[in-house]
Amino acid sequence: MEFLEERLIDCPYCGEAITVLLDEQEAGHEYTEDCQVCCKPIVFNLSTDVAGSLCISVRTENDTY
Repeated sequence: MEFLEERLIDCPYCGEAITVLLDEQEAGHEYTEDCQVCCKPIVFNLSTDVAGSLCISVRTENDTY
């Protein structure tokens, strides 16, 4: 059974706080999703820490990784 985790992030473009749903099975992957406010593409990078908690980082498409 899959569980989605709701998180609040700040858009790296417009700075608005938006709620996103994260799938812990996507840890170790990167994907792009449009901001719900400004519609610009946000790059999401999901990982897990040593305790197994889901970690998320967001950036613009133009930022280097």
